[in-house]
Amino acid sequence: MAKIKLLVYTAVLLLHLAFGEDQGASDVTVETVPYISPSPSKVGVYLAEHFDDSSLLGKKWIISNSKKPDVDEELSQYDGKWSIEELERFPLKRDKGLVLVSESRHAAISSKLDKPFKFDSEKTLVIQYEVAFQKPHTCGGAYLKLLTEGPAINDLTQFNDKTPYSIMFGPDKCGPTSKVHFIIRHKNPKNNSITEKHCLKLKTEETIFSDHQPHLFTLVIKPDNSYSFFLDQELQYEGDLLSDDDFSPPINPPKEIVDKNDVKPEDWDERAKIPDENAVKPEDWDESEPENIPDESSSMPEDWLENEPTHVPDSAAVKPTDWDNDMDGEWEPPLINNPKCEDRSGCGPWSRPLMKNPKYKGKWKQPLIDNPNYRGKWTPRLIHNPDYYYDKTPLKSSPIGAVGFELWSISDKIYFDNIIITDDESHAEKWSENTWSLKKKNLSHESESVFGAVIRYTNENPWLWAVYVVVIAVTVVLVVISCCTSSKEKPVDESRKKTDEPVPDVEEASDEEPTADTKDEEVDGKSADDEEENVDAEADQVSEDQVPSSPRKRRTRKD
Repeated sequence: MAKIKLLVYTAVLLLHLAFGEDQGASDVTVETVPYISPSPSKVGVYLAEHFDDSSLLGKKWIISNSKKPDVDEELSQYDGKWSIEELERFPLKRDKGLVLVSESRHAAISSKLDKPFKFDSEKTLVIQYEVAFQKPHTCGGAYLKLLTEGPAINDLTQFNDKTPYSIMFGPDKCGPTSKVHFIIRHKNPKNNSITEKHCLKLKTEETIFSDHQPHLFTLVIKPDNSYSFFLDQELQYEGDLLSDDDFSPPINPPKEIVDKNDVKPEDWDERAKIPDENAVKPEDWDESEPENIPDESSSMPEDWLENEPTHVPDSAAVKPTDWDNDMDGEWEPPLINNPKCEDRSGCGPWSRPLMKNPKYKGKWKQPLIDNPNYRGKWTPRLIHNPDYYYDKTPLKSSPIGAVGFELWSISDKIYFDNIIITDDESHAEKWSENTWSLKKKNLSHESESVFGAVIRYTNENPWLWAVYVVVIAVTVVLVVISCCTSSKEKPVDESRKKTDEPVPDVEEASDEEPTADTKDEEVDGKSADDEEENVDAEADQVSEDQVPSSPRKRRTRKD
């Protein structure tokens, strides 16, 4: 016991020295990650919104009260509610976000940029914001629209689905279908018409709609028309705006198109193989032979009941009470499988099973040969596309003046936070370090176990691993010493020697070993000892109320 206490005291002392009096328990226990509202750079940032100030709602961020055109009056009104609140699960202290608090309603809210963003040959566009679906999401979007600079954004209270936008980006889900939108409203340089170009490559995991955690969506568009999509700071896809495979329809139309007036020539032969007209049916080819014939080697099974029908009327069936013979006809009980046939090979008339006819050849056909006039599959010719253009800067004509959410969702409690529009990727990374990364860190601290907290604290202080090694080494050494010491102790002789002298309550082991004479006496007096044992047994039956005047004496017996 003393060695065990020494082991425990040594381990506690080492751990106390490792963690110290002030930081031992407090640093290992779960604590809320400290948060301060971030301050964005003044250069290269066009909007940076953390939503920590509730007074922004209605001042900087304008709620729309518009109506959807060409929609029934009952469904046209933008009457969804917005609020600035904390996250419901594991929030940072003093951190808030924009929350859609109404369900199954049209809702729109927007804010102007600090200054318009204009695309040029040297400027990168970075769009980044957080989304958290705080309730299981079934149908609705959570995408951000970058509104085109112009008269349409002068009054943001009229923001609706017809308000021109340059880019739309963000997640959307309805039923089993989920996607990440990246849509460009491209202006045709030839006729100034607007067409929505949908990116086909961005996808997301289904879990973001159900795990209730904040997720960071980032889109980077560079001057060379390359773009990158990041989810939670992990690259998901890289592409090119001008690729014909990335967008539908492509940013630039094809140079050539199919001539709709082209017609296939009458003599165009598309048959690769044709029958050999010179082939003749062999004289021994018999087309009258059937494909299958009865198997003459088969015989009817012995248990086959040829006189029993396969189905019999159901005797348990009862005529329905509403049955009308005049309208429904004469009622007959339904047929069921004949129970007599259940344990038999079959019932009813027996016929031989069919087998393949070895003489069968089928209808003779001329074999196929290569068609000498084959010209391949005909396709209409291509002609120059009169609407062709090649726009090297597809976003240049669509400067951005505001951002906004224009949504309809069955689910409520959709949380948005930390929107940043910048032309420098490092600004966006720094912004996420001071916002989203802290939330993820806080979430991991809140949900980790005590063991996890110890591991995290140790990783933050790597020198503690050396302390753990010393503690384990000391423990092993003490255990080895304890085992070795115990093995060297002399075993105790448990033999007892009974005498005629009074015996105390606790008998001490005799130090004398039995002599040879004693052994002989024990052998010779074996029968006498047995008789004495019977006498002693009878003496033990004396009433407990009778107390002997002197200690009992017993003669020496074999142990």
